[in-house]
Amino acid sequence: MATIAELEKVCTQVRRDIVRMVHAVNSGHPGGSLGCTEYLVALYFEIMNHQPEKFNMDGQGEDLFFLSNGHISPVFYSVLSRSGYFPVKELATFRKLDSRLQGHPTTHEGLPGVRVASGSLGQGLSVAIGAATAKKLNKDNSIVYSLHGDGELQEGQIWEAAMYAAAKKVDNIISTIDLNGQQIDGSTDNVLAMGDLKAKWEAFGWDVLSMNGNNLAEVVETLNNAKKHTGKGKPVMIIMKTEMGHGVDFMMGSHKWHGVAPNDEQLAQALKQNAETLGDY
Repeated sequence: MATIAELEKVCTQVRRDIVRMVHAVNSGHPGGSLGCTEYLVALYFEIMNHQPEKFNMDGQGEDLFFLSNGHISPVFYSVLSRSGYFPVKELATFRKLDSRLQGHPTTHEGLPGVRVASGSLGQGLSVAIGAATAKKLNKDNSIVYSLHGDGELQEGQIWEAAMYAAAKKVDNIISTIDLNGQQIDGSTDNVLAMGDLKAKWEAFGWDVLSMNGNNLAEVVETLNNAKKHTGKGKPVMIIMKTEMGHGVDFMMGSHKWHGVAPNDEQLAQALKQNAETLGDY
C-alpha cells in the first residue's frame, strides 16, 4: 500500500505531465485533467486490482476502468504510463501524427490500458455497465469503475443507463461524477442546470456517496468505502466535487481552461507550482 505522501508525489508528477503534454502541441484539455488527478492516481496506484504488465482487452480477474469524459486524456495517459502500462517517454507523442496517444482515447492503435474509445459524451456509463454485467455472468468478482463529467449528465443516454443498472441490480460498478461545475461554454448551471444530483441518483436507485476529489486522503477513503457498498443490490455512484485546473493557480475554477494550452510563460509558472518530480519524460 502506498502512503498519502507517496501518492501526492505521483500527483505532482502527473500535473507536470499534463501541462507539458498540452503545451508541446498547443492542444488538449488541461482543466479537467488537473482536477481529476487525485482520483485517477488513487484509483490506479492504490485502489484497483489490475495488472499493467499483463494487459488484455478482456480483463478477466481484475478491476476495470472506463473513462467516459475522454477529453481529459492527458491525465489518463499520464497515470497509465506512470503505473506501468506503456513507457513514460511515449507521453512526448501526445496528439502527434501516428501516435497512439490521440486527443481522445481510441482502441485501434492498441494502447495498453484503453479498452474503449471515448469522447462522445454520454456513452461511457452504458459501456461500463455492460462490462460489469459480463463480469457477473462470468462469476468474476472484480469491480468496474467509470468516470464522467458533470456536463456529460446533460446527455439522455446517461439516465437510460442509470435506470438499467438499478433495475438489473448491477451492483459491481462504482461510477464517479467529476462535479467541477464547468463545461466548454461556461458553468453547468448557466448551460443547463442539473439540480440536486444526489437526490436524482438516489431516485434512480443508486447508492450515492460524495467526496472532495482534490483531497487525496478523502478520495482514497471514499473509494475504499465504496467498495464495501458493492454486492448489495445497488450500483454505486460517487459525486466528486473538484476544481477545474486544480494545482495550477491561474487555471483554477475557470471554464476557459477546459481546452486551452498554456503558453511558454504559463508552462513555466505551472511547473514551478508543481516542482517536485519523479522524473519527466
